[in-house]
Amino acid sequence: MRVTIAEDSALLREGLRALLTDEGITVDAAVGDAAELLALLGARTPPDVVVVDVRMPPTHTDEGIRAALEIRRRWPGVAVLVLSQYVESGSARELVTGGGAGVGYLLKDRVMRVAELLDALHRVARGDFVVDPEVVLQLFADSRRADPGGGARPPPPGGGGRQGGGAPHPRLADPRPPEARAGGASSPPPRWCSTCSPTRGGRPRSRG
Repeated sequence: MRVTIAEDSALLREGLRALLTDEGITVDAAVGDAAELLALLGARTPPDVVVVDVRMPPTHTDEGIRAALEIRRRWPGVAVLVLSQYVESGSARELVTGGGAGVGYLLKDRVMRVAELLDALHRVARGDFVVDPEVVLQLFADSRRADPGGGARPPPPGGGGRQGGGAPHPRLADPRPPEARAGGASSPPPRWCSTCSPTRGGRPRSRG
C-alpha cells in the first residue's frame, strides 16, 4: 500500500510517517498544506490512500476537507482518510455522500491507537467507508434537528460494531489540547459504522 500524508503539524506528520513505515506501509510523500498535496498528486502517480488533516494553512479552516473533495473528484480511484481534531459533521456529510473509492473520517484521538488507524487505512484502501462513531452520532443529531418528525435513530450502543484496541504509540504525541489531556478527557472506544453508507453494502463507513 502506498500512502501520502498531508498534515501541517510537523510532529504528527513525521510521527505518522515513521509509524506507517514501521508497519511496512510505503509513505511516498508527507506534505504540510493542501495546495502542495494537490500539486504533488498531479505530478506523479497517485497513491492508494491519502491521509489528510481537515484544517491546514493558510486559514486553518477547511483546506483539508476541500482538498479531499477535490481528490475524490479528480482521482476517484484514490481512497481518502480524513483526520480531524473535532467533530465537524458538515464536512463529514459532504465527504461520505460522494462517489469514488473508499473514504474515512476519524477524530485524531483514534490516531493514538495504532491498530485502529491501520484498520481504517486498510478498509478505505479496499473501498469501504470508515466513520468515527462520534461523527456518526453528530450526523444523526443534525438530521433530527433538521427534521424533528423524521424516524432516523442513531445505532444502538455496541450494536453492529467492533471495538478497537491497543495502546497509544510512543511515536505520536497526544493531539488533544492541554486542558483536555489534563482533565483526562477522551473519546469513547470506536465502533466501526456498518450502516452509514448510502451507496455501499460492505462496511460503510470533526485541529483537523
